[in-house]
Amino acid sequence: MKTKTICSFLVLFAIVAGMVTTTPAAFADHSEVTIETVEGSGQTQDCIEAGCYTPSTVTVDVGGKVIMTNTDPVPGGIHTFTAVTEAGSLTASDVFDTGTLMQGDSFEYIADTVGEIPYVCIIHPWMVGLIIVEEAGAEEETHEDETTEETHEDVGLMVDIATGSANQGESLSIDVTFTMMGEGVEHVNYDIKATQNGEVVLDELGLHEHEGVGNHMTDPLPAAASDDAPVEVDVMFNGFGIDEPFTGPIGQVETAQVVPEFGTVAMMILAVAIISIVAVTSKSRVIPRL
Repeated sequence: MKTKTICSFLVLFAIVAGMVTTTPAAFADHSEVTIETVEGSGQTQDCIEAGCYTPSTVTVDVGGKVIMTNTDPVPGGIHTFTAVTEAGSLTASDVFDTGTLMQGDSFEYIADTVGEIPYVCIIHPWMVGLIIVEEAGAEEETHEDETTEETHEDVGLMVDIATGSANQGESLSIDVTFTMMGEGVEHVNYDIKATQNGEVVLDELGLHEHEGVGNHMTDPLPAAASDDAPVEVDVMFNGFGIDEPFTGPIGQVETAQVVPEFGTVAMMILAVAIISIVAVTSKSRVIPRL
């Protein structure tokens, strides 16, 4: 006999929607951005790791305004914002060039072409930055598409945990089958752990099943599986895919409490009962209906 537990990992649309609505900063208005120079950026290269312009990378919509301001208060802190032909180059392009800006001076650029614009300070070439120009609403549309795709692939994922029977000192077979909307799935990554009375009898991590079906055997059980000593099986879903990053409801856990209906002892009792019936029948020459 097998015990079977079927459960469903459901990702609620409301949760996804809530996450989107509570993070408006991720989709800020790109119609106007401001870039400033970091204090002392012309005197030392210590700013390179964090960026000598702040922010060092900005995104603006086509038609949006980029305001470039020299806010470096260090005496002699003069700078330029000069667009170059490619990142790492000092060859100026014809996109924009502020010329020399003294402290407090600003320059405005209206973005007119989709693409990336690397720029530097010609006076201090370790000062580099990047302006990304995109169509209005492009980031929001991309996010919505990704959210919809992820939600559709998450909904309806199910795990079927089926076991055999095992007495004390015997290994218990555990079969795990993943399905989605009633159909088999491929390239499933998961962890499985089984315990009995607090003792770990199975612990396998980082499993990958091409067909979405896994077969496992526990260590010998410390006690016969029963209502008083059930086997707890935990399956953690780690996502779909061969290479990371994986997709799907990663981190979802399903727990099943296994109590096989017939262990070895029960089967022995049944066998004795059948033998007894046969013996009685042979003596009475009456064949009872079973």
